[in-house]
Amino acid sequence: FTAMRAFGSVTKLDPTHGAAWAQLARIFVRAGQPARADGALQKAIENEDGNSFVQDLIGLVFAQLGDQQEALGWYTKAASQMPSNVMFRVNRANCNMFLGNLEDTEEELRDVLDMQPGNPNAHWILAGLKKAKDREHVEEMQKLIATGNYQGSSLAFMSYGLGKELEDLEDWAAAYEAFAAGAEARRGTLDYDEQAEIDMCRAMERTYTRQWLEDDRTGYEDPSPIFVVGQPRTGTTLVERIITAHSQVHSAGELRQFGNAIRRLIDYRGSGRFSAELMEQAAAVDAAKLGEAYIRTTQKLRGDSPRFVDKLPSNYLYLPLILKALPNAKIIHLRRNPMDACFSSFKQLFADAYPHSYDQREMARHHARYYRLMAAWHERFGDRFSEVRYEDVASNLEPNARALIEYLELPWEDACLDFHKQKAAVTTASTVQVRKPAHTKSIGRWKRYEESLKPMREELEAHGIPVGDW
Repeated sequence: FTAMRAFGSVTKLDPTHGAAWAQLARIFVRAGQPARADGALQKAIENEDGNSFVQDLIGLVFAQLGDQQEALGWYTKAASQMPSNVMFRVNRANCNMFLGNLEDTEEELRDVLDMQPGNPNAHWILAGLKKAKDREHVEEMQKLIATGNYQGSSLAFMSYGLGKELEDLEDWAAAYEAFAAGAEARRGTLDYDEQAEIDMCRAMERTYTRQWLEDDRTGYEDPSPIFVVGQPRTGTTLVERIITAHSQVHSAGELRQFGNAIRRLIDYRGSGRFSAELMEQAAAVDAAKLGEAYIRTTQKLRGDSPRFVDKLPSNYLYLPLILKALPNAKIIHLRRNPMDACFSSFKQLFADAYPHSYDQREMARHHARYYRLMAAWHERFGDRFSEVRYEDVASNLEPNARALIEYLELPWEDACLDFHKQKAAVTTASTVQVRKPAHTKSIGRWKRYEESLKPMREELEAHGIPVGDW
C-alpha cells in the first residue's frame, strides 16, 4: 500500500508520467485489484512515449494478466531499443519460452550470458529448456554459487536451475540439496499468512453450501468455458493440452479473469489476493453478472473456437461460484498422489504464486486444506464436475483422453492423442514438458527423495491425508 500511495501521488502531480502508471498497474494486478489495474495500464500505454523501461513494464503487466502475445510485443519494443539491457532480454526470452519458441529462447539466453555470465535468471530458464545430458552447465552453476555472490531470489534461481539439471542426471541426493537451498532462499523473500488461508477455507466451507447454490439459478448460460483446476504440478497442463488439441477448443492459458471479475463487482480493495472477507462477499454477487463479466473479459484471450479452456489451478477455490455463475461450463478437477503433488511444487520455483510451497511442512498443511475443501465440494457438488487422476491419464492415455472428450460432449478427434504437437502458449512450469508425449516418469518420483521428505510426509499423515499406494 505504501508503493501504491507513492506512485498514485506521482500520477496526481503528473498525469502523463507513464512509468508511474505502469508501476501502479503492476501493483494493482499483484494486489488482485484488476479494475484499477485496467485503468492504470491504459494510462501507461497512452503515456509511454517510447520509454523502453516503461515498455518493458507494460509487457510485464500484460504477462501477469495472461496475454503473452501482447507481452511479447512490448518486450520486443523495449529490447529492440536497448539490446544490451539484460533484464529486457531475459523477459523476452521467458515470454518466448511460454509461447513455445524454444530455439529463440535459447539463442537469446546465450546472448545474455555472453553479456553477463552470472545472470541467475538466465541460468535458471536455460536449465529448464531441455534435459541435461552432461555436467557442463551443472559445474558452471556450482562454481557461480560457490562464489557466495548470490542471495535471496538470485540464489533461488541458481539453486533451482542446478537442482533441475542434477535431477536430469539422476544425482538425487545433490538435486535435493539444491532444491532445499533454493526453497530456503526463496522462502526468505516471501510473506505468507497461513492463518489467513486457514480462515479463508473455513469461511468457504461455511458459506458455499448446496442450498446456497440452489437458492438462485439465474447464472449466465454460456457453454464455452472449460475449467481445469487443482493444485499446480498435478497434470492440469497435460489435461488442458489433450483437450485443446481438439479442433473445437482453444487454449486460453491460466486466466485470472474469474477472480478478477468477482473483485471488480464487489470493488474489493483488500490487502491480499485471497481472504475470508473476499470469499464471504463473493457469495452475494449477482451470479448472472459474474458469469457475463467473465465471458466479456476473456473475449480477447479465448480465440475463435466454440469452446476454451481456463486452466488456472487455484480456480478450485471458486468452484461453487463457477457452478452458479456459469451453469453450463464444464469443470475438471485433477488429483495426484499428495506426496508427488507436494514435492513437485516444492522443487519448482514459481513467480509470485504459491508462497506455501517453499517449506515442506507449510506445503503439506496447505495441501491438507486443499484436500479437505475439495472433499467438501465433491460431497456438495460432485454431480456438477468431473474428477480425473493424473496417474491414470499419464499411464493409460487413450481411454482417459476419450473419457475427457466425452465428458465435454465433443466428438472424438485423434489429434487429442498428439497434444504435444500444439504450438499454443503454455504459461506454466510445464511449458517444456507438455511439448513431449505423455509419460509416467514423474509418478512416484518423490520416493527417490523419501528420506529427505520425512517432514512433508509426517505433516500430511498428521492431517489424515493418504500418501500410500495411488
